[in-house]
Amino acid sequence: MSAVLELSNLVKRFGGLTATDHVSLTVGAGELHALIGPNGAGKSTLINQICGELTPNSGSIRLAGHEIMGLSAADRVGLGLGRTFQITSLLEDWSVRRNLGLAVQAREGGNFRIFDRVMQRRAIWDEVEALLAGTPLAERADQRVADLAHGEKKQLELLMAMAMRPRILLLDEPMAGLGHVESQMMIEALRAAKGQTPMLLVEHDMEAVFALADRISVLVYGRVIASGSVEEIRANPEVREAYLGEEDA
Repeated sequence: MSAVLELSNLVKRFGGLTATDHVSLTVGAGELHALIGPNGAGKSTLINQICGELTPNSGSIRLAGHEIMGLSAADRVGLGLGRTFQITSLLEDWSVRRNLGLAVQAREGGNFRIFDRVMQRRAIWDEVEALLAGTPLAERADQRVADLAHGEKKQLELLMAMAMRPRILLLDEPMAGLGHVESQMMIEALRAAKGQTPMLLVEHDMEAVFALADRISVLVYGRVIASGSVEEIRANPEVREAYLGEEDA
């Protein structure tokens, strides 16, 4: 399995604190790799280094075989690094379909001044329909985003991220703030998407992690203490000890 994302011996220090302690992990083509760990384990710090918001002290980050350590966050996005919460807002007065059309247009390098004209292109609408196909939002395509439930908006953000055709998608706690029914819907949305795009999932909801992950890495005090299949992580005594007295994430 070729690595789409490869971290090698990544180290990040804040004064005397080693927040990322020689972390190595890979995400392969078509794989959903979950990153879990107790609060304060360093998950957000690690994700921010991958995205270019923090600079590691040492190590390597390779995207599709290219070293990206010295690149800006924008350049990393340009090379295909996607992140769900990069989409900070949706156009509430627009329909689901039109928001997705905007995401496709953004990928093609358009702008708002020519948006109406470009949206006449059949290829863009065809791509929007393909993104919606088989999703719970397909029946809500013409609804205003303002009328969607919170979970539906998060599903739309996922689809908009997918519309950018990233080489890999970083998912930072997509289940946060969702009720049980909405979480189940998001799990199904991610299950449908994961065969199309490799994903690195940071998540506290262990039901979602165990349902979706091909592999799991466990981060504790900035160090990966275990990496393996769902079954291997469930059975790992060091993981159990690390979570003793903690919530399962």
